[in-house]
Amino acid sequence: MKIRIRSNSLRYRLTRSEVEQFAIEGVFKEKVTIGEESLVYVLQRTAEPDIRATLHRNLITLLVPEMVADEWTRTEKVGFNTKDGSLHILVEKDFTCLDNVEEDQSDNYPNPLADKK
Repeated sequence: MKIRIRSNSLRYRLTRSEVEQFAIEGVFKEKVTIGEESLVYVLQRTAEPDIRATLHRNLITLLVPEMVADEWTRTEKVGFNTKDGSLHILVEKDFTCLDNVEEDQSDNYPNPLADKK
């Protein structure tokens, strides 16, 4: 799972196996260690009605209502977005890049624009 934090927006991108694990377990998390500290970021299903994000200590949790999670993981829907106060939230499936990149993209979703090149 990739995370991008920019200005007042939070974006999560998940590969096929990560979306599958989230669909089965209801949670997916990653951790990045910087020096002596770690930042943990989590995508978690919830019975709550709204998408919302929380930050507590070094833990970012993005709560996704069950209906939104089910629609996203069980269909071709690419992603979903909302605002939580002034924070813009975007969650999407990670497509392969059209440009040459060095990262492993074997688990990414096929890019629908690849056929148009």
